[in-house]
Amino acid sequence: MSTLAELCLIESQPSEAHSLDDYESERPRWCSGCGDHGVLAGLQRVLRKNDLDPENVVSVSGIGCSSRLPHYLKTYGFHGIHGRALPIATGVRLSRPEIPVIVIMGDGDCFSIGGNHWLHAIRYNINAVVLVLDNEVYALTKMQVSPTTPDGWKTNTTPRGTYLKPMNPLSAVMGMTNVSFVAQTATWLPTHLDETIEKAWEHHGLSFVRILQRCPVFMPEAFGEGGVHFPVVFLDHEDGIPVHPSLLSRGPVQAHDHRDINEAQRVAVSVDPCPMGLVYQNPEVPAYEEVRWQRQERPDHRTFLQRLDTAMDRYTVG
Repeated sequence: MSTLAELCLIESQPSEAHSLDDYESERPRWCSGCGDHGVLAGLQRVLRKNDLDPENVVSVSGIGCSSRLPHYLKTYGFHGIHGRALPIATGVRLSRPEIPVIVIMGDGDCFSIGGNHWLHAIRYNINAVVLVLDNEVYALTKMQVSPTTPDGWKTNTTPRGTYLKPMNPLSAVMGMTNVSFVAQTATWLPTHLDETIEKAWEHHGLSFVRILQRCPVFMPEAFGEGGVHFPVVFLDHEDGIPVHPSLLSRGPVQAHDHRDINEAQRVAVSVDPCPMGLVYQNPEVPAYEEVRWQRQERPDHRTFLQRLDTAMDRYTVG
């Protein structure tokens, strides 16, 4: 006769399965209400869902509030210099192609000083997840204008108001050769945020994800005070990012074929309402690691030194 325990037996997780605690490191020092907290939590949930060993993941960042994320995500982390996260990530991918790489940048870090690396990384299509946390301002250095700051907004570097139109990052990347994955989400849409990061993680190639977030200290009015009054439209496709029923009160749903580059380019230039979801995906674009010339074998440093000694001996003064 079976016991009650046997009848109610629930298959337990294997002992080696990871918990969310396994991906937590230092306590975040971001301000209360900062959207960076939500991105960190979303990344931790994706790593947990895929049961990845923390020591087998690398997170790379540049400079800014969002770039502190590798300190709080328990993986191998590289907190680089301003605008240079993508070259570092490329080096990691080329030297250790078996290790997943996450790149975290802000709007100033990526679109301004790192703009050259950003666009060429899209063209190279390295296999990495690239998250750009866009709060439309330089926040760590106390409110300077960034490439995505709306025109007319007053900052410490534009006290009379910005005089340039903000750039459209989606439109920029959709004009690049070899673009393979472009998506947009927001921190005030946590379910959509998680689904977007998961979709980006599954893609083979460079997954570019722009994440809208407001800075509660220096740009609290951004994005309609954090989505409250911000018009969005959710892009829907059976192979895209799911539109959860809870999102229907946030904005309308629009059918969108993310496999059609012409349609994706039309969507990318839209800013009102702001498109949320998978804008474009082409899994057929080869990753840079696959098309780059591969060294057949690593050089033997001992052989190299011997050859160097032989060459230098030719210049011995007798």
